[in-house]
Amino acid sequence: MKGALTDFFRPLLLVSGIYLLLSLLLRLVLWWAFGLPARISFAQVPFILLGGLANDSVELIYLLAPFSLYRLLMPVGITSHRLHRRLAGVTFFLLLFGMLYLASVEYFFFDEFDSRFNLVAVDYLIYPTEVLVNVWDSYPVLQVILGMLLLAGVMYRWCWRHMDAALAKPARLRERGKAFALHALLIALAAFGFSTTTLAFSANRVSNQISSNGISSLFQAFFTNNLDYTQHYRTIEDDRAFALVREGLAKGGGDFVTDELQNINRAFAENPAGLGKMNVVVIVEESLGAGYVGAYGGKRQLTPNFDRLAESGLLFRNAFATGTRTVRGLEAISTSFPPIPSESIVKRPGSEGVANWGKVMAEHGYHSSFLYGGYGYFDNMNHFFSSNGFAISDRADIPEPTFANIWGVCDEDLFRHALDYFDGIHQQGQPFFSIIMTTSNHKPYTFPAGIEGVPAEGGGRRAGVRYADYALGRLFALAPEHDWYDNTLFVVVADHDARVYGRAQVPVERYRIPLLFYAPGRLPAKTVETITSQIDIAPTVLNLLGLSYTAPFYGQNVLNPVAGARPLLLNHNHDVAYIDGERMVVLGLQGATDFFRYSADSDSLEPAEADPALADRATAYYQTAFELFKSHRYE
Repeated sequence: MKGALTDFFRPLLLVSGIYLLLSLLLRLVLWWAFGLPARISFAQVPFILLGGLANDSVELIYLLAPFSLYRLLMPVGITSHRLHRRLAGVTFFLLLFGMLYLASVEYFFFDEFDSRFNLVAVDYLIYPTEVLVNVWDSYPVLQVILGMLLLAGVMYRWCWRHMDAALAKPARLRERGKAFALHALLIALAAFGFSTTTLAFSANRVSNQISSNGISSLFQAFFTNNLDYTQHYRTIEDDRAFALVREGLAKGGGDFVTDELQNINRAFAENPAGLGKMNVVVIVEESLGAGYVGAYGGKRQLTPNFDRLAESGLLFRNAFATGTRTVRGLEAISTSFPPIPSESIVKRPGSEGVANWGKVMAEHGYHSSFLYGGYGYFDNMNHFFSSNGFAISDRADIPEPTFANIWGVCDEDLFRHALDYFDGIHQQGQPFFSIIMTTSNHKPYTFPAGIEGVPAEGGGRRAGVRYADYALGRLFALAPEHDWYDNTLFVVVADHDARVYGRAQVPVERYRIPLLFYAPGRLPAKTVETITSQIDIAPTVLNLLGLSYTAPFYGQNVLNPVAGARPLLLNHNHDVAYIDGERMVVLGLQGATDFFRYSADSDSLEPAEADPALADRATAYYQTAFELFKSHRYE
């Protein structure tokens, strides 16, 4: 039996050894490139490598199952045939190349997202056209492929003779069956007692990410892409959850329309002292973190136009995104809805007819629209907005742009299109509400030529911010020439920061974004220090205008002086966080709860003692939001 097992497993052991060695080298590179900046010391490396070895070994048990089954079923007469051995040689070479190329892809993914493969990677698989072109334009794909082919060739010459000899070894079916049974037992044990996050013991998120296995993380993301909250996260009794949410929302004003506990609709009366029925244009800037903006302390002088506008507008100094993806920002801004794990409702089935800002505006006679520089089928944006009462205008309606890349037309073209679009609505005598989503501040960072300080390509993220600000300046240079301008409230906000990284489980400091209300002559310049989320934008604008409305919005009017402190709700991959002042709880898969003390001054997190009351309030917000959405009661 010992000889049969050795012969049976020798090819698998050889592949396993190569895979484990490559994974070890990749972890060392990730630690050097990203772990050291995240304060992972050399003393922690052995623990990361040991945990990584365990994660890789478990994943290998799954990955090698098809090869093990093949070895079981294929007769010896075929495996020893010359043609089979040639095909096996080609397969082995492709396998070596695949492992090498995957390691390089994991490095570049970690460089961009400070993480192993996650929900972003799943989206990349769903939208291959945009993603593949973006990757080709943004990374040295051809050079990496050629390099990995060369390295795979070298490894093949060194390893193939051992593999060929092992494949040619005869083994009876009974012996092969016993060997396969052992492999099947290992699969069963791994499936029963081990998950992707089993060894995620470190308080440093980056350390856990480096130690984890990239393929396992990808499969976890794929199979948890549309999670049922109640099955995977901490829950409390439904009525208690809704009672806690109603208690929190009541502080923000309005009257609940019913005493029914599981109905959170609030009615707000018209305020004659408001600004009135102004047009509202929400400009959502792609990947514009507060750290890049001069008005928020950015030292690079990248945003002179935004900074100039901020001097004349209502600037929110402590504004936060709810997530790390564009759909999260659009979800929060348009629906005032918490960022339930793991996928945004923009992309979930059943998102038609949900309560949203556009519907409220339509009830007041507004024309509601969503304008996008790219093709809106990406991330399900067109379907979501069109099925919720918004008119759609995207890349297809801009036939002759001056510049475009795979993500869409440049921001200048989008803004020119928006001005023409608003002219048409204004000529019909109708006020308008519009959400404009830009695309330019995104890899591959290519822009129209001839703009000072902005190279046409190769300028990177700083060039992206400079161009986004330049285009914003051009918009506000042209907009005053239009008749509707003097009666328009502009909201400039980011969808999320450029990159969310850091050692914290939820790196709160990377959620800070710019938020500006701008209406010259109608809205005095002021700075607002109150903690503000993207879900607060719609209620704040509606109350600023003085419009009456009824909606189940989770956000609050930030300008209400009696509302008091409000929680911050954040999503990070599969985790969701709830911050109340200096206290923070993170809810994770399998009902996990982690408590922290958050310092807004230093943007730092420190572990804290368990706080069941805080966990209950956090649970209440996410649990009720999921229940309302799932049962089609968020309307």
